Amino acid sequence: MATTLFRPVGLHELALIWDKGMRGFPQRLPHQPIFYPVANTTYARQIARDWNSPDEESGFAGFVTAFEVDGGYLSNFEPHTVGSSKHVEYWIPADNLSSFNGAIDGLIRLEIGFFGAPFAGHVPDAFGLKGKNAIAQFVALYKSWEYSTFDVACEVSANRKTVFVNWLFWSQHDFSNFGINQEQREMLLGHLKQCWEFNHIEVPLPQTISR
Repeated sequence: MATTLFRPVGLHELALIWDKGMRGFPQRLPHQPIFYPVANTTYARQIARDWNSPDEESGFAGFVTAFEVDGGYLSNFEPHTVGSSKHVEYWIPADNLSSFNGAIDGLIRLEIGFFGAPFAGHVPDAFGLKGKNAIAQFVALYKSWEYSTFDVACEVSANRKTVFVNWLFWSQHDFSNFGINQEQREMLLGHLKQCWEFNHIEVPLPQTISR
């Protein structure tokens, strides 16, 4: 039987998870000997909100990922309580991360995001969104939609990692200072989701849920 685990990550780690097809976590750096998935969403949200989102190295973003791990494999590792009863995590040695990734059943899901004020998002280096931060990207897509829905669909396909990583920020941010009210924001998000599905992208966009 599979066990659901959670992993709070920053902007850059999320981009690396995308590069692995949302099917595994990137290898640890030399100064990171342990990989720490946690046992419940409450703990994961606390870390993402209070630790990752204010942190420059995390890109001023904290995301909660969720995934299923084969229970037989996970039984090789003991859970550790490191605070209150909610603070339960597993300690996976970095040398075991490849086998841990192999025990993940299905795709890693992106559940929620927390963002600090300096958040710039994933910035692509090609096509129409090249060099633009997350706010400028959304404004550009909104303006482009008025003139060419085809161009927007092509942009979504070409910069799918950017769209995926910045999606939860777009879903939360107030764009009214840029002439985009909440209804217009939701309308564009709906259009972008249609473009995503039109392009038959294997990884689904995150579900927008309340925090």
